Amino acid sequence: MNQLPIRWKITILSYAVVIFSLLIGGMVVIANIQEQEEKELRIRSMNTARTVAELSDVKKGILQPQGWKTVNKVAEEIRIINETDYIVIMNMERIRYSHPVRELIGRPSSGEDEKPAFAEHIYFSKAEGDVGTFIRAFIPIKDESLNQIGVVVVGNKIPSITEIITDLANEISIIVFLTLIFGLIGSLMLANHIKKQMFQLEPHEIKRMLEERTATFHSINEGVIAIDNQENITIFNEKAKKIFNVSGKVAGKKIRDVLKDTRLPEIVESNRAVYNEQIIVSGKVILSTRIPIRKENEKIGAVAIFQDRTEVTKLAEELTGVKSFVEALRVQNHEHMNKLHTIAGLIQLGKADKALQLTFDASEEQENLSNFLSDKIRNDAIAGLLLSKVRRGKELGISVVIDPKSSLEEFPDRLDHHDFVLLLGNLIENAFGAFEHSEREDRKIDISIEQTEEICAVLVEDNGSGIEEAILPKLYEKGFTANKSGGTGYGLYLVKQITEKGGGAIEVSTGRDEGTSFTITFPMEAEGESYGG
Repeated sequence: MNQLPIRWKITILSYAVVIFSLLIGGMVVIANIQEQEEKELRIRSMNTARTVAELSDVKKGILQPQGWKTVNKVAEEIRIINETDYIVIMNMERIRYSHPVRELIGRPSSGEDEKPAFAEHIYFSKAEGDVGTFIRAFIPIKDESLNQIGVVVVGNKIPSITEIITDLANEISIIVFLTLIFGLIGSLMLANHIKKQMFQLEPHEIKRMLEERTATFHSINEGVIAIDNQENITIFNEKAKKIFNVSGKVAGKKIRDVLKDTRLPEIVESNRAVYNEQIIVSGKVILSTRIPIRKENEKIGAVAIFQDRTEVTKLAEELTGVKSFVEALRVQNHEHMNKLHTIAGLIQLGKADKALQLTFDASEEQENLSNFLSDKIRNDAIAGLLLSKVRRGKELGISVVIDPKSSLEEFPDRLDHHDFVLLLGNLIENAFGAFEHSEREDRKIDISIEQTEEICAVLVEDNGSGIEEAILPKLYEKGFTANKSGGTGYGLYLVKQITEKGGGAIEVSTGRDEGTSFTITFPMEAEGESYGG
């Protein structure tokens, strides 16, 4: 049996179920037929007994000493007409006046179940005989004065199961034949359908494939999560559990119960694939590819394959911060060299007083900016970034002004200095790019960081060329750039991602040749899932 193909195993099993069901059904049907036969025999026996009890020949005969000669003849005629097995007539002394066994006629009966009948009771009883079970009806015989003068007992044999089957042999043969034929056909169709659903594979082959698939999912270095159309988890490999710090068995659970800010159900809803998108899930920077799962062009779920880029992103952000410091030093060195050349020239021209004043002014400006950033911005990476952008602006002929009311004591929930370096760096660089095609002479960028116990607001505003209204809907799309030299299309995309990570909101105000302002507001204590502005 174990060596048989799955198709034949299913056929044999389903065919056995059909035969078993046929046997059970047949037993129930035959039992019902037997019960129905018994009910009909009760009615027939009682009717026959009443008929016999009312016959005048019977009433007269049982009062005569040898009246059984007449009574037995009448009883036999009634028995034949009513198709009854036997009729027994007795007088009050229990002498039999009719009986199926002639030798017992004229002899007294000693049956115990007859006693109530001699007390004018009407009833039924069952009696086991040599040839089967009989249903018997008892009726008292009364004269014209309603005095009891005898008893009539009418018996009919209840057909056995064997007799019922014999009587229905033709019908049963046809039913069994048709059932077996259609059962065989149905079993073969069911087996073929199941085999097709199993991709024509045997159970051991499916077992091996499942083991190989499970081992593969758990051994790869990428996280894999799959869900069905009802958002139930079907796959959650070990790498995914490690990335999101999930333990235990999660298959069968709702994905939103395991990862509250998951982006996988969006794929089930939209039925569109997303490739190599960097998103933030449960505080992790994830490079994710999410694809709908289809079977025969029918959507049945979605799968996500992803890598944890949190450490890589932090390293890149740190390098960005180092680059900002290097850029600040380069610009500062360039600026100081220019001032030193100017001072040297003034000294050679004999204008020592002006050279000394220029030295004092440069020193004071540098000291004021450094002191301001040191006092108000309590993070060296952010202070260094702002210092570098101020110097960078001077080199480009752009005035970068930091609001004197600005302050940054601590970062909002979910964010750190890496996020703020990326956020401010990209916004300010985007503002620099706004002057590429601008011919304004008073080019200016205003920067403000305001913080209270409830919110932290960042403002970067320029008076450059502005943003065309037609491209506003695409502003945060990955890879989109407004054709500015050196643009990568990732700056504002990353700004959007960081805003969503911190649960913040972005507000953009722009006008043609009037400039652009970006205002980003973060709650200091983020609640619930992150949201976009």
